[in-house]
Amino acid sequence: MSNSNENKLFDSYNRIASKLRISVTDKCNFRCNFCMSDNPVWLPQHELLTFEELHRLVTVFAKLGINKVRLSGGEPLLRNEIEKLVKMLVDINGISRVSMTTNGILLSNKVESLKKSGLDGVTISLHSLKKNRFEQITGTKNTFDNVLTSITNAQECNLEVKINTVVIKNCNEDEILDFTKLAYTSGLTVRFIEYMPFDGNKLWGVDKVISEKQIIKLISKVYPLYPITREFGSTANLYSFDKNSKGKIGIISSMTKPFCEDCNRVRLSANGHLVPCLFSSNEYDMKSLLRQGVDDLTLRNFIKSCYLKKSPGVETMLKTQIIEHVRPMHTIGG
Repeated sequence: MSNSNENKLFDSYNRIASKLRISVTDKCNFRCNFCMSDNPVWLPQHELLTFEELHRLVTVFAKLGINKVRLSGGEPLLRNEIEKLVKMLVDINGISRVSMTTNGILLSNKVESLKKSGLDGVTISLHSLKKNRFEQITGTKNTFDNVLTSITNAQECNLEVKINTVVIKNCNEDEILDFTKLAYTSGLTVRFIEYMPFDGNKLWGVDKVISEKQIIKLISKVYPLYPITREFGSTANLYSFDKNSKGKIGIISSMTKPFCEDCNRVRLSANGHLVPCLFSSNEYDMKSLLRQGVDDLTLRNFIKSCYLKKSPGVETMLKTQIIEHVRPMHTIGG
């Protein structure tokens, strides 16, 4: 490779990473079965990277061209003083955006401090608009109204707010139009996610996937949709409504129309492993290197060598093999 690539994080398919997703904990206060097992065993606290370790790693990643960071879990708001980490990451030279994916249950009390710390946006997981069904899916009680309050509070604090909804056959596909109405009337972006093989109980199957084609066909019968040119590296196809709504619909078609060719993401798992591809089981231990006291150049070279091995992605896998359970989603954060 030429010297121009010295400060870039590229793989063997010449895809260049610019986004880093960090799972700050595998713990979650929800029990959605498409994400985790019925009786998850959490990592001990010492297995998680400290804020100082994360800051150091992100600083190294930033020097390799990473400019956007998303914090996830598990549930990231279960990490004490997570706003402190947000501020630490925002202050790193080269990082232009820090966002978070959350289930929203703890967000209402944290939203102002997160905004002050420099958080740019939140993506809130919301898989039903029916209170009883929501609490059945999440395995919780008296949480639904709190999540809705968190959405409102985040909007009022001028955070960019997106809603993520995993659509599963015979579970919540009958709410697609309800979520579309929410997007239309609220101005929010609601993103429907095709069910992926990352559930803790290994219940996933192709027969449970509601495809982008099916979702768009259903919505278009009621709401005319207008495709928006997909941003390079984006995980979602976006659609706008008519001039009366600022809302948008997104489809993350990971199983039927994946966007592997321009994937620009790399991940850190909750136990400090570098994960180049969500759909590959390959992971590389960063935590051990950090705690051995290696210098930044060693970290940088290790990151580059691992990312160079990145899988071509699920798009290629689907052509050659049957996709089965990869890992529980709560350990990697999507």
